[in-house]
Amino acid sequence: MTTAELNAITDRIRSSRTITLEQLSALLDTADTDAVEYLHAQAREVAQSIYGTAVFMRGLVEVTNYCRNNCNYCGIRRDNAHADRYRLDDDTILDCCRTGYEHGMRTFVLQGGEDGQFGDARLVALVARIRAEFPDCAITLSFGERSRDSYQRLFDTGANRYLLRHETADARHYAYLHPSEMSWEHRMECLRQLREIGYQVGAGFMVGSPGQTHATLLQDLRFVAEFRPEMCGIGPFIAAQHTPFADQPDGSVEQTLRLLSLLRLLHPHVLLPATTALGTLHPRGRELGILAGANVIMPNLSPTDYRPKYSIYDGKICLGDDVSHCRHCLEMRIHSVGYQLVVDRGDFR
Repeated sequence: MTTAELNAITDRIRSSRTITLEQLSALLDTADTDAVEYLHAQAREVAQSIYGTAVFMRGLVEVTNYCRNNCNYCGIRRDNAHADRYRLDDDTILDCCRTGYEHGMRTFVLQGGEDGQFGDARLVALVARIRAEFPDCAITLSFGERSRDSYQRLFDTGANRYLLRHETADARHYAYLHPSEMSWEHRMECLRQLREIGYQVGAGFMVGSPGQTHATLLQDLRFVAEFRPEMCGIGPFIAAQHTPFADQPDGSVEQTLRLLSLLRLLHPHVLLPATTALGTLHPRGRELGILAGANVIMPNLSPTDYRPKYSIYDGKICLGDDVSHCRHCLEMRIHSVGYQLVVDRGDFR
């Protein structure tokens, strides 16, 4: 297939907001660097038409690495006896938010495993404290699957957004990635409930996860285009030791970048992170993500002593950087590719 033909595919995807398996395969399989750059350039143009050259910061706080689930890919899975477990206390979490606010972050992302110690009473009280102290900030939660009543209580208390990666839009692939007690149908129902309640919803998937094919990726892209989550987090699969997938190869940075661009074309307004996983596999991975159409970055606000313990995959970068250093480093990196970090909640537009 010629460069002109591949570029024509990109143009059709941009105009129609749809993609076929043949088109996806052509764009993922091509070695034509000019065609790939055309894809990325189109994605940048679409992103800039909506958000300009702004890159939004999300201050991440990893509050607990306890998890009741046993996902085959995750380093904090229930049966990993090697994990060094921890829980941050509420005062420490508030201190993390204060540090983030001082460094220009206006969204806080509280993330953790599905830990029974973070039940509704504790999370509602925590969200209430953050909302009272930071009324101008967005509060994002990422604590997996919960009941509709739980999601509602947290929303009513002041949480604005909820991140729940769908992981894969293919039910059989989902079953391969997860233990039998987890179901694709329940994951999808949780996402629908979050949307009905009024959250800005984040979905997402790993690129190169074991068992993934072009056909399963096509289902992911179509799901995002149809469900239209306000945020979609994708990054390359990176194996974690002491998991069933420990010996599986890492996902491809190149494929992740192509899929970021496709997501931008299919869902132009989506808030799209340049993930830490990209930066883990490539020294300029996050910058390349921005150049592929991403517009969100997620600095880690967690205390440095705890960051290595939140080992959902191996080799994660920036574990020892304090927030001031991290903020300055990211600002320089983003500026180097013609973009700017902004002090803004970065709401979906």
